[in-house]
Amino acid sequence: MTHFTRRDFLHTASASLIYGSLAARTRSAHASPFGLPIGLQLYSVREMLAKDYEGTLRQMAALGYREVEAAGFFDHSPQAVKQALAAAGLHLVGAHYNYTVLSKSLDETIAFNQQLGTTYIICSFPGFRDPSRLKDNSFANQVRSFTIDDYHFNAEQFNLIGAKVAKAGMKFGYHNHTMEFAPQNGVVPFEELLRLTDPALVTFEMDCGWVMVGGGDPVSYLHRYPTRISMLHVKDFKHTDVPASVAAPPPPAELGRGTMDYRPIFVAAKRSNIKHYFVEQEGFDMPPLEALKIDADYMHDLKA
Repeated sequence: MTHFTRRDFLHTASASLIYGSLAARTRSAHASPFGLPIGLQLYSVREMLAKDYEGTLRQMAALGYREVEAAGFFDHSPQAVKQALAAAGLHLVGAHYNYTVLSKSLDETIAFNQQLGTTYIICSFPGFRDPSRLKDNSFANQVRSFTIDDYHFNAEQFNLIGAKVAKAGMKFGYHNHTMEFAPQNGVVPFEELLRLTDPALVTFEMDCGWVMVGGGDPVSYLHRYPTRISMLHVKDFKHTDVPASVAAPPPPAELGRGTMDYRPIFVAAKRSNIKHYFVEQEGFDMPPLEALKIDADYMHDLKA
């Protein structure tokens, strides 16, 4: 996949920024499919944020994004983050942390997000009951190594974490990847997490793309668990002749240019409990601003 330097990015992005800014002024802050603002998971622009935090947030707002979800704050204080978001006109809905961080620094994480005024703290990746049994900590090895006992452990921990987060006035949730949808002895881990977590303490942010790659059906889950899933991640994948797997998903694509059809998903979401959704594109083969504008336009024009 092609990587772009900052000089390349600034050169190719200027025209897109101007167009995006003009387009954003003519569109409602509340976009299709059903009146929710267009959201962006900021992991999509992690490299840009590391170089220019405030400027990147302004650029995302110029493309039409109105809500964001954090995946790191790049050494900014809560006050600095709030000022940058306010200057860009963005609303921070939630923040992602993996289980390792939450298990080691939960009190600090809660305090940081209280200062931010965050609504959701989301576990972005689960943990192992016994991490020492892993041969290595590579992502591919981890996603292949989770057992049903590990998911039972995570459910127990999520209830405990959720109780502390709720006491602090926020909500706790879990974001899936691909491995939760491969049955183990007839049990689907994602469904086991839903069964064993307390609805009053743990909500779910369903990553629709990872559900599909993992072998699940986002529409079915929205129908079956309409009150447990409150947020969505929206991503797309390129057509490829190489078989995908939970450890090796297809390469990312701009929304509407890949294999995912989001209309039936959002038709189902419209009848459920979805409060927010976030575009997430984890890689690019064109300048990021161009790709993220394509994504925003797709969501604006999607009818459900």
